[in-house]
Amino acid sequence: MCGICGFVVERRPDYDPDAVVVRMADTLSHRGPDGAGYLKAMPAWFGHRRLKIIDLETGDQPIFNEDGTVAVVFNGEIYNYRELTRDLAAKGHTFRTRSDTEVIVHLWEEVGTDLPNHLNGMFAIALWDTRKRELFLARDRMGKKPLYWAATPQAFVFGSELRAVMQHPGVERKLSPEAVNKYLLFDTVPAPHTILSSVRKLEPGTWLTYREGTPRLGRYWDISFPSPHEKVPSLADASERLVSLLKDAVDRRLISDVPLGVFLSGGIDSSIVTALMCEIGGAAQVKTFSVGFTDATFDESQYAKLVAQKFGTRHHSQTLTADTMLELLPGIIARLDEPLADGSLIPTYFLSKFTREKVTVALGGDGGDELALGYPTFQAHRIARWYSWLPRFLRAAVAAVVRSLPVSTSNISFDYKAKQFVSGMDYDRFSRHFVWIGAIPPDARAGLMAPDFAPGSADAVLEDIPRHLAACQPRDDFDALTYLYAKLYMCDDILMKVDRAAMMNSLEARAPLLDYRVVEHLTSLPTHMKLNGFTMKYILKRAFASRLPGEILHRKKKGFGVPIADWLKGELRPWVEDLLSPRSVSESGIFEPSAVQALWTDHLQGVTDNRKPLWSMVVLLLWVRENLRTAP
Repeated sequence: MCGICGFVVERRPDYDPDAVVVRMADTLSHRGPDGAGYLKAMPAWFGHRRLKIIDLETGDQPIFNEDGTVAVVFNGEIYNYRELTRDLAAKGHTFRTRSDTEVIVHLWEEVGTDLPNHLNGMFAIALWDTRKRELFLARDRMGKKPLYWAATPQAFVFGSELRAVMQHPGVERKLSPEAVNKYLLFDTVPAPHTILSSVRKLEPGTWLTYREGTPRLGRYWDISFPSPHEKVPSLADASERLVSLLKDAVDRRLISDVPLGVFLSGGIDSSIVTALMCEIGGAAQVKTFSVGFTDATFDESQYAKLVAQKFGTRHHSQTLTADTMLELLPGIIARLDEPLADGSLIPTYFLSKFTREKVTVALGGDGGDELALGYPTFQAHRIARWYSWLPRFLRAAVAAVVRSLPVSTSNISFDYKAKQFVSGMDYDRFSRHFVWIGAIPPDARAGLMAPDFAPGSADAVLEDIPRHLAACQPRDDFDALTYLYAKLYMCDDILMKVDRAAMMNSLEARAPLLDYRVVEHLTSLPTHMKLNGFTMKYILKRAFASRLPGEILHRKKKGFGVPIADWLKGELRPWVEDLLSPRSVSESGIFEPSAVQALWTDHLQGVTDNRKPLWSMVVLLLWVRENLRTAP
């Protein structure tokens, strides 16, 4: 696990390129505290920061091919590198290291831009071919590892994080009004956009080449679904295949030359990963880690403890209090390379911080909710269909009653869910999902945004939804939702959150459920095997029924949230009032101060629960203050 950065120029720059690439790499030191390496040869400058996981002695980067004409810097892990090494050695390639990185340069020589198709892993790759004078970038299939790029008049620039790219003098630090409006809906900026107008994210499953001043994009993999007429396996066969694939995925992610453990929330996904780790390596060797909260409506630590006791793991748990959160919070958000308004970033950071005290690698359960239909919004999708059949006057009456419900600040309370539900019903059947889980829907922006940031239209804010729908061929609505959640929620929210929180603490996070073979199996299965009536993750529950405690299989989903609604009124209030003050808001130029104050007052008085819009604005304003007030 590492951080990569660099740039390619067409002519000798008028700045010191050696100093710039070092400065870029220094911003990534948290991703790689164990060493730095550089390629400094006109026209390519590469930087690398290393976190040592595999081949501790000889795996420093950049790594070259036999004659030094191909160089690579790489962030991630290649889980099938041993098989690839054997195959490439049999073809005559010479290996100088025992690292997984070296297979990349030799694969490039064999297959060129098709090389990502041969990799099973999580990765962001930057490769320079001296003979072709060509840069090659690639990102893993699901987007577990980030990769940013910018084509400027001075250079083509790339990096693992936006803050590294921003260190290059050719990259303009200008907020994108379009991206700001997307962020306020999605809690994050969906790829390929970034919060800056001048920078892009490389999308998952894609590669990019840059040669003679021209970038070219290509896709090598995407989530797909079979034909509706394709034969469906039996539930028993599908379950058996799922267990086999997941066990192999977990086994491959235990490859490490440093200690590893597992994030254990007590949910079904992380419990499955824990169970399989114990089967493969023995429970006595497995270290599990969880976070608890003093607010019982958010706390899941008792379920994590139950699973740990069931398997006999070496369990570690800590409680996140409001005082601890206040101590950590400003630093966490200030260190984000891009705004992210997912409140679960804080407990994920806290979990990563104390996990890193014991291990360097942690497995987790990310991916199960999106791929096996595990979110309550998938249940709501079915309810919404029935609700839409009601006469218009009856829907209006129901909405009026719901909006008058007393405000509760407990975790996913009934009034919160009901109010989100009716607000989303004003949108089409796919867009409403992102209104349900997002912060500020397009129709709530009137009077809130300053003129320069006013959204052109709701369609402009929502444009990524039809764009993604046009790229997939679903059998039904739930296939389409799987695709949309994977692209617009999992990739740029969940996986970004885990990557940044873990890497801020120099911890590598691995996700077995996102092994592409597991993904392809789950997306091949029909909806009823995943959402059976209103039973979510049906296939996972059936496949692992004999391995997991009944309390885990049948418990209600709680999520990994924090009591932000209450903390905004309490411990965080002085800090938030400073960020949301008319002076601070006016200086940002993004929002209208009076509208922000109205939202804040209504929340403090309990008139409405504005935790989501307020938190979204707080994160954005702090990010702008910390990142756009100084020159590179």
